[in-house]
Amino acid sequence: MEVARTIQTVRKLVKAARAKGRKIGFVPTMGALHIGHISLMKAAAKRTDFVVVSIFVNPTQFGPGEDFKKYPRPFDDDLEICRKHDVDVVFAPTPQEMYPAENLTWVNVEKLTEPLCGQSRPGHFRGVATVCTKLFNIVTPDVAFFGQKDAQQAIVIKRMVADLNMPLEIVICPTVRQPDGLAVSSRNQYLTCQQKKDATLIYKSLQKCQEMVESGVIEAKEIIGQMRKILNQIPSAKIEYISIVDGETLENIDRVAGKVLAAVAVKIGSTRLIDNILMDAGKE
Repeated sequence: MEVARTIQTVRKLVKAARAKGRKIGFVPTMGALHIGHISLMKAAAKRTDFVVVSIFVNPTQFGPGEDFKKYPRPFDDDLEICRKHDVDVVFAPTPQEMYPAENLTWVNVEKLTEPLCGQSRPGHFRGVATVCTKLFNIVTPDVAFFGQKDAQQAIVIKRMVADLNMPLEIVICPTVRQPDGLAVSSRNQYLTCQQKKDATLIYKSLQKCQEMVESGVIEAKEIIGQMRKILNQIPSAKIEYISIVDGETLENIDRVAGKVLAAVAVKIGSTRLIDNILMDAGKE
């Protein structure tokens, strides 16, 4: 496994692999790797011949007062995980390598970035879309792998790639959960033992949503009310949003029909957690 610190180095390694006829797979991460990231690496190793993982805590997607400085950076542990899971290259640039001068060019995906997390994190998706565009231009992958846990991000990136005719395929892999249902996240390590137990109610609220839809309830307001009751059981929770939206446009819906996304963002203590489920509710 090679570790590339510069854009020039990773381009050279990818070019050599492509010259041998290898299909390039790419897993963009911010490090603090866990079993969710490992599932993406495994998917990449299965679907492609040469796997590149980026480890870069991207400053442009963090807002004022967010956890950029304290975001976990266990780099040596991350490298070991990559070595064990058939990764060919780790691209680990510095912020100066990725943003050598004041960035004047940004990628904005409209409409899809406004609801859900976009309401409380202005500029977040601009940072995500821009850094992904830069990474896609640097690594030039054939296939890039993202997790369903960050559902809005996945939808934004897929639309960006389609709208800008980027020559790669985006694969969205299922959310990986702990046995108690908590979606794995690098930010889970901020939680105390009690907070981790409390956080399992996030997935329980989503399961309640699914149960209600499967039993024939179609009024979004009624479903959200029951989800809120479950989340209100968490003592230290501040609910940011509970939304049931169209699974493609992310627009709010009053009645559940077709492909829908139920999404939740909750702060437990000072830690912001998100989770979601996709459902196909059929025709109304």
